[in-house]
Amino acid sequence: MTASPQRTIPVRPGLDLDVREAGTRGGPVLVLHGGPGPSSISPLIGHLAPDHRVVAPTHPGWEGTVRPYDLDSVPALAAAYLDLLGHLGLNDVTVIGTSFGGWVATQTVLDDREGRISRLVLMDAIGPVIPGQQVTVPAGPPAPAAAGSPPQGGPSAQSMAAMRAYAGPAMGDAGMLPRLSTVTCPVLVIWGADDAVVTPDFGRAYAAAFPHARFELIPGAGHLPIREKPETVLPHLDSFLTPRPSATGH
Repeated sequence: MTASPQRTIPVRPGLDLDVREAGTRGGPVLVLHGGPGPSSISPLIGHLAPDHRVVAPTHPGWEGTVRPYDLDSVPALAAAYLDLLGHLGLNDVTVIGTSFGGWVATQTVLDDREGRISRLVLMDAIGPVIPGQQVTVPAGPPAPAAAGSPPQGGPSAQSMAAMRAYAGPAMGDAGMLPRLSTVTCPVLVIWGADDAVVTPDFGRAYAAAFPHARFELIPGAGHLPIREKPETVLPHLDSFLTPRPSATGH
């Protein structure tokens, strides 16, 4: 797969974002990666690029990027991405977030005062504190699955430090769940059936808190279904993103 072009965008004084961009036509899509970093969403970028304008920032603190001291919470990071959408003049935006990026995506929708965002897609996302459920965060990079096998893409030590700076020790927002009832846009929640970081029950409760959400379980997938079962995930995504013809009969 050809690497997506990357540039540094000065979204406001004191904050530059490294952003991968792909595609030029179709509706804009903001893709927010999780703990494993930008490479974990490359399959999404490649799939979406032919029919969408894809914008995929690297969270400050990942991949050797600088995290400004005032970027110390998920709401602060979400505000940076709303500034990015404004800087690029994007509207009718679909936001897709995986894992930690899903938390940021949800917060971005909640704080979207200008109505730039029209759809939300969450993949094995964290964010709200859900009674009876917990987030099991790996202590560090994953061990190889077998002798001689490479690790299957977990967060680096630097990425874990950045994520904890944003997320705090609780790895969740106790006030988020009730606020999800205010989200008016359509939401697609995709979940790996074998996710051990955030279980499908967490995902079902997350989806149920939105007024207009659908939940899709991906058999045989863990915490990164877009990597593990793209052939199952992508049809659900395409169906959600494809405008349906009017059913008025006129």
